[in-house]
Amino acid sequence: MDSAKPAPEQKAMEGGEQEALDEMEKKVYKYSRGKAAYLGTLRDKKLKGQLAAREKLYGHSAKAAVQTEKWLLPTEGGYLEPDDEDLEKTYRYQQSSLVGEVDLSSSRKPFDMILPLLGPYTLGYTGNGRYMVVGGRKGHVAMMDMLNLELIKEFQVRETVRDVAFLHNEQLYAVAQKKYPYIYNRHGTEIHCLKEHGKSLKLQFLEKHFLLSSINSFGQLHYQDISTGEMVANYRTGLGRTDVMRVNPYNAVIGLGHAGGKVTMWKPTSVKPLVTMLCHSGPVTAIAFDRGGHLMATAGVDRKVKIWDLRKYEVINSYAARAQSLDFSQKGLLACSNGSQVEIFRDTGGQDYKIYMKHRMVKGYQIGKVLFRPYEDILGIGHSMGLSAILVPGSGEPNFDTFVDNPIETSKQRREKEVQSLLNKLQPETIMLNPNMIATVRPSRKKEKKTKKEIEEEMEDAVETAKSIEFKKKTKGRSKASKRAKKREEEVLKAKRPFLEQHKENDGRPDKKQRVGDEIELPKALQRFAKSRQ
Repeated sequence: MDSAKPAPEQKAMEGGEQEALDEMEKKVYKYSRGKAAYLGTLRDKKLKGQLAAREKLYGHSAKAAVQTEKWLLPTEGGYLEPDDEDLEKTYRYQQSSLVGEVDLSSSRKPFDMILPLLGPYTLGYTGNGRYMVVGGRKGHVAMMDMLNLELIKEFQVRETVRDVAFLHNEQLYAVAQKKYPYIYNRHGTEIHCLKEHGKSLKLQFLEKHFLLSSINSFGQLHYQDISTGEMVANYRTGLGRTDVMRVNPYNAVIGLGHAGGKVTMWKPTSVKPLVTMLCHSGPVTAIAFDRGGHLMATAGVDRKVKIWDLRKYEVINSYAARAQSLDFSQKGLLACSNGSQVEIFRDTGGQDYKIYMKHRMVKGYQIGKVLFRPYEDILGIGHSMGLSAILVPGSGEPNFDTFVDNPIETSKQRREKEVQSLLNKLQPETIMLNPNMIATVRPSRKKEKKTKKEIEEEMEDAVETAKSIEFKKKTKGRSKASKRAKKREEEVLKAKRPFLEQHKENDGRPDKKQRVGDEIELPKALQRFAKSRQ
């Protein structure tokens, strides 16, 4: 029997293989180090062989990176792409049309939860994006499993709730209430009352350091270690009351926005701010940090949203817009809320952010907080009439590392991760602007200036040494006593000169003449020439 395959089927297989090869070449080009060098003109055979071997090694490493991506990064992220960029704009797409185009599981994630009597609402997500905690201004607190869309626990604290934040996992979360922050477990049981924090306005949790930070109504910044209960730091900012506070995920530095238009950055081991930036001409209303830690977005009452480069502390871009809340997604999208409208900006290259999507709530809804859900293309919105979630394609990281964040982790995996994170807990001293400085050799410090007494003692020793020098006896009248005394005086002056220069540097203004003033008593013959102080 003839085992040859039919011609159409064989052509289809060849076409599929060709497409796979083309796709492979594109990915290899992504990981390659540019165009290979032309070695035909080289005459040195040894150098030519070395460079050829290196180029071959570069090609193998690019192919290995493509294979690794194929197995470890199976999912690719995508954005909204218009058919015609000149005529069609992505920000004109409505949520109703997006829900109809995505898959079934993604279409179930957007929602609108109307709770008009207990708002406005604030919200927070766990690091893996599975759980959400919400807090209503009038005392409503609830925790939900967003993977299964189930309500785990809700209760009423019967007093004002200003902010909510998860701790290291979904088992514990903090709620900033009327007088003090409280810590609850997932069953709604009160675990702790943190009275030392006072009337907290905002809460932030530093995951790798197990520190809960808060800013209260008196402008005091608190850091408390939740693993030991120790109050690590308590500082007065000195810039008045503020409720604008975010943590930089790159270096765990806390950023505060103040009423004078300044943004300050703090760490728990420094009494004074690490950085003070004048960002706006009016009060700062919102602040957000990029995942990489090098970009910061600020918004102010002066109707400007600014993007800052924290490596140079310079403005990259400034946009005429108002924003009550800002947030960066894992893939670099920036969400801004203004009144009842949400605008999402996307980096088109070179930190040039353009409008990507728009979403308008029902007229009259005032948005309080926007927050991207980790590892999902979802933006959570807390507003005056409840909670909402909208689809934002391309906002979440499509591939997750189970050793870092696992949205589908079991209880055993959660316990193991909790133990490992406690064992690997970083000390507060490791928080700094440039964390790459850790485990490097500290440069030698400049020598401190010597005191006047030390300089005089060293000068006396040098003078004694110079006086004790014995000169060689010379003939023909060159060893006279007067000449030897003159030489000794020259040696003494030479020994004194460096110490006199040090003395002048310590005093400051060494060459300027001292002014004649009333405090200096002049001879009677010169007193009539002194200027009288009026």
